[in-house]
Amino acid sequence: MAKYLVIVESPAKAKTIKKFLGANYEVIASNGHVRDLPKSQMGVSPENDFEPKYITIRGKGDILAKLRKEVKKADRVYLATDPDREGEAISWHLSQALKLDKSQYKRITFNEITKQAVKNSIKEARDIDMNLVDAQQARRVLDRMVGYQISPILWAKIKRGLSAGRVQSVALRLICERESEINAFIPEEYWTLEALLKADGVTKAFSAKYAGEVTSKEQLEAVMKKLEGAAFTVKEVKEGSRIMKAPHPFTTSTLQQEASKKLNFSTQKTMRLAQQLYEGVDIKGKGTVGLITYLRTDSIRISDEAQTAAKSYIEEHYGTAYVGLAKSENGKGKRIQDAHEAIRPTDLNLSPVIVKESLGRDLFRLYQLIYNRFLASQMQNATYRTTSLKIDAEGEKFTASSSKMDFDGFLSVYKSEEEQQTSLSLDGIQKGTSLKLQKFENKQHFTQPPAHYTEALLVKTLEELGIGRPSTYAPTITTIMNRHYIVKEQKNLYVTELGEAVNQMMVKAFPVIVDVEFTANMESLLDSVEEGNIQWKTIIENFYPDLEAAVKNAEQELENVKIEDEVTDVDCEVCGRKMVIKYGPHGKFLACPGFPECKNTKPYYEKIGVACPNCGKDIVLRKTKKGRKYYGCEDNPACDFMSWQKPSTTPCPKCGGIMVEKGNKLVCMKDECSYIMDKKGIGV
Repeated sequence: MAKYLVIVESPAKAKTIKKFLGANYEVIASNGHVRDLPKSQMGVSPENDFEPKYITIRGKGDILAKLRKEVKKADRVYLATDPDREGEAISWHLSQALKLDKSQYKRITFNEITKQAVKNSIKEARDIDMNLVDAQQARRVLDRMVGYQISPILWAKIKRGLSAGRVQSVALRLICERESEINAFIPEEYWTLEALLKADGVTKAFSAKYAGEVTSKEQLEAVMKKLEGAAFTVKEVKEGSRIMKAPHPFTTSTLQQEASKKLNFSTQKTMRLAQQLYEGVDIKGKGTVGLITYLRTDSIRISDEAQTAAKSYIEEHYGTAYVGLAKSENGKGKRIQDAHEAIRPTDLNLSPVIVKESLGRDLFRLYQLIYNRFLASQMQNATYRTTSLKIDAEGEKFTASSSKMDFDGFLSVYKSEEEQQTSLSLDGIQKGTSLKLQKFENKQHFTQPPAHYTEALLVKTLEELGIGRPSTYAPTITTIMNRHYIVKEQKNLYVTELGEAVNQMMVKAFPVIVDVEFTANMESLLDSVEEGNIQWKTIIENFYPDLEAAVKNAEQELENVKIEDEVTDVDCEVCGRKMVIKYGPHGKFLACPGFPECKNTKPYYEKIGVACPNCGKDIVLRKTKKGRKYYGCEDNPACDFMSWQKPSTTPCPKCGGIMVEKGNKLVCMKDECSYIMDKKGIGV
C-alpha cells in the first residue's frame, strides 16, 4: 500500500486533517516557516542580483530531521500549508529544505478544514505557484532592506533596539498626524433647538428639530422669543420606505473591526482565536472540527455550495420570506485577492448553541459573531416605513421624522449599530395640521475633533488606503505597540514621546518610505508579481537605489546622528555624578553615567518655562503609566494641574490666564474666557 506524507504548519491543523485521511497518510506539522533570512545580517546581496540568503531557522533542525525521515518512507508528499502567499512560500521553503524532487511532491490547498475540502484538494493537487512565492519573497526582501538599512540610523539618532518598517512606519505616521489634528482642533459652539409639539386629536406630543443654524446663546434666545405664541403648521408630509441592506460576510479587515467594536478584542487576539476556529476545535460528539473557513481574505465571495446550504437552513429555521438574494459583487474598487472565500462557518448545522459547551468564552463569542454575520449576509434586507414632516412657524423651519420597522429580515439574527428605530409616531398628522407648542428644549454643543484611532479604525483606514494586506494588519499594530511607539488607553491609540521622535526622523529623512501613496503603490506591484505580470527582482532593483541614497543622505545630514548623552544639573543620590538624559522604551529618563557600577535611574521631567496657575511651581512634561504625554505641575500629586496641550509662555491678553498651543493658535484654558489668538500675537 502506498504511503503519503502531508505537511502542514500547525499541530492543531495536523490533528484535524489526520482524522479525515486513512491509515496510509501521515500528517506532520512544520510549526510555521523552516527557513528565513539570517538575523545577523541583511541577507540580501545587491551585488549578486539581490539574491536572498536563506538559512534554517534556529530550533527547526530537529523538525526538519524528522520530516526528512518521513519523506524517505513516503511515496508522495503533499504540502498543505495555508492558501495564501505566506503558505505558498512555506511550502516552497519546505521543498527546498527537504531537497524534494519535483516528481516527489505536490501542493494542495483548502479554504476550510472539512473532510470534503481536504479530500477534494488531494484530487486537485498541483505544482507550487512560484508567482505567489515570488510575491511573498518580494515583500520579505523589501521589508528586510528597509528595516536593516534604516534601523541603525534610528539607533544612532534615538536609541538602540528601535525598528523601522514599510507598513509600520506609515501606520505610525497616520496616528501621529491624527494626534496633531486633534491637538490643533479648536471647538466651535453651536446650539440645537427642539420644539415639543402636539396636534389636536393626537394623544402623544412629538419633538421637531429646528432646521436653522444657531451658533450662540444670544441667537438661540432671539429665535425662541420670535416664536413665542407663534402658530406651528405642517407644510409637508412625506411617507416612504427605507431599506437597511444585509451586511456582507466578514473579510479579515471587517472581522477585526467588528470584533474590536462588539467584543473589545485586539486585532491580535481576534486573529489568534480565528486561527483556532479554522484549524480545529474539539466538539463533543464530533471530534476535532474546523469551524470556519480561512481567516486571511479580503474577498466577500461565497461558494455556490455555501449559498445553497444557507438558503436551505434559513428556509427551515426562519421561513422562505427571510431568504436573501445571492450577492455576487465584491463591493470594492481595488483589486481583490479572491483566491478564497469570505470568512464563514464550515457547517451551519454547528450553530453557536450546539458548540457553546465545547468552546471557551472568547472563542464562542467570536464564532457566534462570524456565524451570525454569515447567516445575516444570506438573508433579506430589513425594511422600514418612514414619515417626515416639514413645519413652519413665523418663517422658521422645523422638521420631524419617524421610522417603523416593516420587516426585520437579517436583523432577526444580527443587530447592526446603524439600526435606528424611533418610537415616535406621526400617524394621523396631515398637511395643514395646526400644532400647539408644549415647550422648547435646547442644548449647547461644541464641534468635536477627529476621532482618535482605535485598532478597528486604523485597520479600516489602512485597508481603504490600500496599505498592507489581511495578514499584515494585526502584526503591524502589535509591532508598533511592542516598540512603545503607541499605547492603547480604553480603545484609543495614542502616540508616545518615543513614537513622535521616530516619526519625525522618518518623515524628515525618509519621506518616500512613509508616503501613503508610495506604500499603496508598492502593494499593487506585489499584486502584479502574484499575477505573473512583473518579475519580483525588478521591483527590488528599482527600489534599492533610492533607499540607498536616502540612507547615505541621512547618515551625512541628520543633525547629531551621534548623540552624546545630555548632562543635567541633577545629582545622582547614590554616587554624586551629574545624571544624564537617556531614551528608554517609554521615552526620556535620567540615568547615572556611572553605569554599570551605579544603576540609579529616575523619571525625567522637562520644564517648559511656565508657572503652574494653581501653586506657582514649574509645569513639566510628564507621561501617563502607558507613556502618553501630558503637562502637569512638578508638585504632583499635591497639585492636580494638568493639560494634554502644551501651555504657552504667552499669557492670555484678555484675562491673564494660561494659554495652550493648538496647532498655530493659542487658546485660553479658562472656559469662561476661551480667547483665541495666533502664535504671532494677533487675536482671532
